[in-house]
Amino acid sequence: MDVIEGECTGKGCCQTQIPKGLKYYNTTMSSTKNHTHVWSFNSCLYAFLGEADHIHFQGLPDLGDDLNVNNFYDRIKDSVPIVLDWAIGSLTCTQALKNEDYACSENSHCIDSDTGLGGYRCSCNTGYQGNPYLNQGCQDVDECVDYPNNSLCQQMCINTPGSYNCSCPHGYTGDGKKDGRGCIAPYHDEFPWIKFSAGIGAGACISLVVGIVWLCFRIRKRKLIEVREKFFQQNGGLLLKHRISTNDGDVKATKIFTAEELKKATNNHANDRILGRGGHAIVYRGVLSDNRVVAIKKSRIVDESQIEQFINEVLILTQINHRNVVRLFGCCLEDEVPLLVYEYVSEGTLYEHIHSQRRAGWLNWQNRLRIAIETATALAYLHSFASMPIIHRDVKSSNILLDEFSTAKVADFGASRLIPLDQTRVATLVQGTFGYLDPEYIFKSQLTDKSDVYSFGVVLAELLTGLKPVSGDRNDDQKNLADYFVSSVNNNRLFQILDRRVL
Repeated sequence: MDVIEGECTGKGCCQTQIPKGLKYYNTTMSSTKNHTHVWSFNSCLYAFLGEADHIHFQGLPDLGDDLNVNNFYDRIKDSVPIVLDWAIGSLTCTQALKNEDYACSENSHCIDSDTGLGGYRCSCNTGYQGNPYLNQGCQDVDECVDYPNNSLCQQMCINTPGSYNCSCPHGYTGDGKKDGRGCIAPYHDEFPWIKFSAGIGAGACISLVVGIVWLCFRIRKRKLIEVREKFFQQNGGLLLKHRISTNDGDVKATKIFTAEELKKATNNHANDRILGRGGHAIVYRGVLSDNRVVAIKKSRIVDESQIEQFINEVLILTQINHRNVVRLFGCCLEDEVPLLVYEYVSEGTLYEHIHSQRRAGWLNWQNRLRIAIETATALAYLHSFASMPIIHRDVKSSNILLDEFSTAKVADFGASRLIPLDQTRVATLVQGTFGYLDPEYIFKSQLTDKSDVYSFGVVLAELLTGLKPVSGDRNDDQKNLADYFVSSVNNNRLFQILDRRVL
């Protein structure tokens, strides 16, 4: 096998992504035939944690003699950082605020962790800096301390807690800001003809101002159109239009929304329209011009190298018409990142209903069984009956939504992959949620429909026990729900862990 520089896919080097929310990580290394065939030129095995973008495998030089290996060790140690995604405890900000050991100090605020395991972090408020975990650790930033060199004020700067004010000397007019109207000195010319000229020219000035405003408006509108056209092309809009025009009539169900339509539907992306925030996207509630209520998903980032695959997946997903799959109506490509428009599902996630005592009164055995059957039907459709098989890759209770009739609908295809009809598996970096991930998928990085089936099994265990997929409150051998459930079945203790609402 050839070892290729820059590629870390199993030949001389292999790597895997650590799923979000992971608390523990063990590494085991082994070598074919006890390393005897490669001992002469590669006497050591190394394993390390590092930030992926800083790692560059140099090929054979990294597998050479002891001198090269030492150089490899030093290079990794000096240039590859470890990034930790940490949080305090397992409580949300709302819960932590009620506790006496709440960690955020004065002039700071709480931020919920997005790992899926709970917990929170603290950050100093705007206008303050320092350590938000220490008493009086967030100190006011004196914006006027370096006046006038770096101050935003033109004449007088007055520091206030968390902010500052600009002002002008007596007799001057303006807001005092360098990026505003500044400070305008008084004018003392008393010649009568100036006042007379000012009156005569008032009408002309007004006309000139109106003309300039109109011209600026036209220029700004034109620039906005150009920017939207640029984003449309950058996000694959021309490719999508071409695919729609060259395919059969069914593909025309893929709706291309304009940025103006979705801006109006979300009231200019107002905060009160936010349904939820995730690590990769924000979801808004929107109302279209035909009064349809929809969910609009706005990604935080876009990978330009995956645009063609993204367009293919949009075309496929908009053709899915199954009562237990959240339908994708279309997309908008005129923004910096693509926006996806989904069917709106009103009653929240299955996770919320299972793990909230207030909302789970209706969740008896019959309803749990029905939800399990509906979810299984949706996954079977995606795997076997869609025009191209789709592996969801992130099946979990928080990605199963419930409508007003408590019908289950599988949602969030952000991590899904399309599988060509002549293949049963694809090699890919591991993606998903810790606690639901298929161990074989983690170990081999080979994605199959069985990975979804394993994750669905964890959801079934959740439905039966009412327990979370991963919990730090359980013993070491019980932290992972899948292992705990299998162990309980094998030891004839299943009825001891079942949710009392099931019995």
